[in-house]
Amino acid sequence: MTGVHLLMSAGRGPLECAWAVAELAARLEAEAAGLGVATRRVRSVPGDRRGTYRSVLLHLGGEDAGRFAAAWTGTLCWQAPSPYRTGAGRKNWYVIAGPCDLDAPSTPFAEADVDIVACRTGGPGGQHRNKVSTAVRATHRPSGLVVVVDTERQFGQNRRIALDLLRRRLGEGDAAAARALDAARRHMHDELVRGDPVRVERPVRPGPASGPASAPKPDLRPGPGPGSGRR
Repeated sequence: MTGVHLLMSAGRGPLECAWAVAELAARLEAEAAGLGVATRRVRSVPGDRRGTYRSVLLHLGGEDAGRFAAAWTGTLCWQAPSPYRTGAGRKNWYVIAGPCDLDAPSTPFAEADVDIVACRTGGPGGQHRNKVSTAVRATHRPSGLVVVVDTERQFGQNRRIALDLLRRRLGEGDAAAARALDAARRHMHDELVRGDPVRVERPVRPGPASGPASAPKPDLRPGPGPGSGRR
């Protein structure tokens, strides 16, 4: 799927930051719609209050998705009084947002992409191993991965083992890449720097004809808890 994945996170901030994630994600989606950038929520982790989120992962699609994501990358500030603590002087709530890779690509394997060469190897094994090229050197051209197998006395058996070994090592490499991406997404939650935001967003205040200015009232009921999704 083409496009950009953008992760927005409250980091380790207080519950107001989870409220800020919800508000900023909605603001991003509204702005994207006006610019022709398609948005889809891929995954979200709920906060401690209903309607809030510890993190939201969005997919942005369209020709301008990359440029739009760049405008929302970095520290974001939701500027509004806390809806949960009356009399609190603080009104700047920071979150972090940035592009991320969702899944590591898997390496396809086809025997047609493997070069098999018969070779001889040294060491014990008797005259049969020394005089006959029963060992196998297998090279997976797309990845450059090379294995040499000489454990068996027959070329065909070594060939089969070499192909299985290539499959296994390619799978292990894909699994390691997937773990690295997951670790990078988790690390992003700790990269939040409060202050010097790239964007400051505030509640929309209606005009004089629409009545008095006021911020939308959040739902203060407890949410489902943070265990129902992945960050």
